[in-house]
Amino acid sequence: MSQAAAASDKVTMDISDVEWRVGQEVGGGQIIEPCTAMDIRRWAMAMDYANPIHWDDEFAKTSRYGGIIAPQSFAVAIDYGHGCQPACVGHIPGSHLIFGGEEWWHYGPRIRPGDHTTQKRVFRDFKVTETKFAGPTMFSRGDTTHFNQHGVPICKARSTTIRYLAAEAEKRGSLAGSAGRAPTWTPDALAKVDKQRQDWIMSNREGRTPRFNEVPIGYRLPLRVIGPHSLVSFATEYRAFAFNVWGAFKWVAPAGVKDPWVNQDPGWVPGFGFDEEGAKIDPRKRDGLYLGPSRGHVDVPRANKIGMPRAYGYGATMAAWVSDYVAYWAGLDGLVRYFNANFRGPAYEGDVTYFEAEVVDRKEESSWGEPLVSLAVKLSNQDGGILVTAKVDVELPR
Repeated sequence: MSQAAAASDKVTMDISDVEWRVGQEVGGGQIIEPCTAMDIRRWAMAMDYANPIHWDDEFAKTSRYGGIIAPQSFAVAIDYGHGCQPACVGHIPGSHLIFGGEEWWHYGPRIRPGDHTTQKRVFRDFKVTETKFAGPTMFSRGDTTHFNQHGVPICKARSTTIRYLAAEAEKRGSLAGSAGRAPTWTPDALAKVDKQRQDWIMSNREGRTPRFNEVPIGYRLPLRVIGPHSLVSFATEYRAFAFNVWGAFKWVAPAGVKDPWVNQDPGWVPGFGFDEEGAKIDPRKRDGLYLGPSRGHVDVPRANKIGMPRAYGYGATMAAWVSDYVAYWAGLDGLVRYFNANFRGPAYEGDVTYFEAEVVDRKEESSWGEPLVSLAVKLSNQDGGILVTAKVDVELPR
């Protein structure tokens, strides 16, 4: 093949609608109503997070909080679009998206029933690189700052999305090779998973907080497991995000911004877009699982169309798992201040996710004004495949 012919066959990504938007504040969906205790319980249930402070009214009333509070991970549940709205900006024809990672900074306020959060979103930056699984691939980042009804900042998230050409990923099929086959679980193996899950729940159900001096470098957190993942568990997770409830949000745009990317089409391949006009009559037409970009999570033929070999879980869910895992160990007086989670691969249908963490650093004094311990967290599947690596800074009392 001549060099000219090879050049003409090279797959390219049209990023002309993306480049000029860097640094711009963007719009998106805004949840209309304050959150409720039921919203918080639903999120805890979907994350398989049995911490009683988030669902057990009697336990919560006797705590220092005097009632149910939300997990720190809950901010994304009452945001729009799994929190990736400002990282998915601009039209890229024939594209799809998976999550690449998330950073979170938590400022201290806890979300309680009756709070009504709002978000400020900014498209931060992007880069395009060649990848084995899809050729030209965009890694883009966006920031979301969450405020409560008093205008007090609760936390900030920096999401990374991986935008790729779906047809190229389907043709290459590299994700199918890396995912392996769906495992077969024997009754004994499932019983072991159930016991590991129960042991983790009982490891700190009372919510005790370790003191800073009790936690040396090298200390390891109790093992946690979630799974086996299934179409039911993936659908349960999706339904805990408030924005996909019919009529739950409205579109908002920042004032004075030219074309602030509120609800435009990012360029989804056929069969993955919303029908915004039809949804005014039949809201299922922008539901996400029935019609929209999330349907591949629970629909295997649709997953195959975007290069995924099986039904698979959500990036925002994996970030929430990391936060919940460390927060449970940190107890009622601890606080996850910061974490940076890199997503290495999805949780596929049939897999079990295993959580491990080790203390790798200690800071007597920190920029937060309190002692911090840093943990290296790893999520892997039953074959040892890495799903997430993360660094987590957690505040502990002296």
